[in-house]
Amino acid sequence: MGVLEGKVVLVTGGANGIGKESALLAAKEGALVVVNDLGGSVAGGDEGSAGPAEQVAQAIRRSGGQAVSNSDSVTSRDGVKRMIEQAMDSFKGLHAIISPAGILRDTMFHKMTDHDWDSVIEVHLQGSYNVCRAAINHFREQNEGSFVLFTSTSGLIGNVGQANYAAAKMGIAGLSRIIAMEGAQKNVRSNVIAPFAWTRMIATIPVKDEASAKRVERMKNMMRADQVAQLAVALASPATKDVSGQMFAARGNEIFLMSQPRPVRGIGKVEGWSPQTIAEHAMPALKPSFFDLGATTSVFGWDPI
Repeated sequence: MGVLEGKVVLVTGGANGIGKESALLAAKEGALVVVNDLGGSVAGGDEGSAGPAEQVAQAIRRSGGQAVSNSDSVTSRDGVKRMIEQAMDSFKGLHAIISPAGILRDTMFHKMTDHDWDSVIEVHLQGSYNVCRAAINHFREQNEGSFVLFTSTSGLIGNVGQANYAAAKMGIAGLSRIIAMEGAQKNVRSNVIAPFAWTRMIATIPVKDEASAKRVERMKNMMRADQVAQLAVALASPATKDVSGQMFAARGNEIFLMSQPRPVRGIGKVEGWSPQTIAEHAMPALKPSFFDLGATTSVFGWDPI
């Protein structure tokens, strides 16, 4: 028996990359799967197609599993409700949601259009809200449910040209934390994964120099979507029923528990502070504990396993 035997799992963004691998693995581990994917481009904004999600559902059925497809958008609250209803109608239940659906609109912040900002926030942050909000009461009523949401080191650490993506992904981390806190008494869990994987989204990042070309080549060969799916499926399953409110990174065959914001260092002044004393005393005292402006690659500076 697999870790998801008899459970019903909804996977958004299930036609490609991490979503596809998560859907296939969930089925292999015994789940009945609703494969959702709008079937649109990486940049979003197009009408999409029902074909890609159905192809993954067909692959699951050919392998002896049970799956149905759905082509609604996570940005549509009515569409997300239909996903939940489809799970209930097709398989008489829903126990977990794995939600890596997303788009990219990378550009420097001073060049970013309102549309670039709104589109990414709508799919990632608003989409995560829509999915969680549509399922939360069902999970609470059945006293069981797991959300596996996706953050990014672009938000947790930072990457140039991704202010919209980083803001959305940090928002998802906060959303997951509160869902986990509020759901603890009802066995509703929520965790987030910051994935390192070669997907069609990552393939859109421009290669500008030899260093970035080497980095891309490492991602292609050593950081695959199917490796991230192992963690996503584990977190969706009852096998990790005591894991909630955590942030993980998955990189190749490495799994990292990521820190969450906590006080690093403090300084007090009995008589109180003024702007000048803050500048002259507080900032110099705290500066040794400041974080630098390095991007993700400056933190994960070694090759993946």
